[in-house]
Amino acid sequence: MTFQQPSPPNHGSQGPFGLGAPTGPGQAVRGRRRWLKYGAVALVSLFVGVGIGNNGGAAESGKETADAKAAPRPTVTVTETAEAAAPEPAPTVTETVTAEPKQTKAPGPATSFSGEGEYLVGEDIKAGTYKTAGPDGAFGCYWERAKDASGEFGSIIANNNLNGPGRVTLNSGEYFKTNRCQEWTRAG
Repeated sequence: MTFQQPSPPNHGSQGPFGLGAPTGPGQAVRGRRRWLKYGAVALVSLFVGVGIGNNGGAAESGKETADAKAAPRPTVTVTETAEAAAPEPAPTVTETVTAEPKQTKAPGPATSFSGEGEYLVGEDIKAGTYKTAGPDGAFGCYWERAKDASGEFGSIIANNNLNGPGRVTLNSGEYFKTNRCQEWTRAG
């Protein structure tokens, strides 16, 4: 018995894939190389195209993703109303409270004042004897009692420069001027 090997199919001048590759010894290897070369170029082109497409869309899709996260999400609220018998209204109780006014300090002249300024005794400050702890700095404390607010030398009744604590008695209608002194408080 004799076995014959089947002959390879004849594709003619088209080759096995119909690209016109000649068949024959030594020609098939060239055709396969050409296929590998074209296939590799096509594959690389595909990857480059996909990469470009993804990069161009990445900025847009990243923006859309950020916008989607920032946008409020819709909320669905379902409210059911229960049918219930209306309760009887409770009786109204009214309570009347009479507020008593607070005791306020009667308006009038002050009994303590700043160590800087000019005051009318009887209107700005109350008449009486006042004391201070002394100067508010290194330059001493000056006080002056005057008949009027003119600032003239002839209107001065009494004055003094203090380097320590001091007292002065003020009468109604006089002007009291004080500079660089600590607070004055009524002593009597």
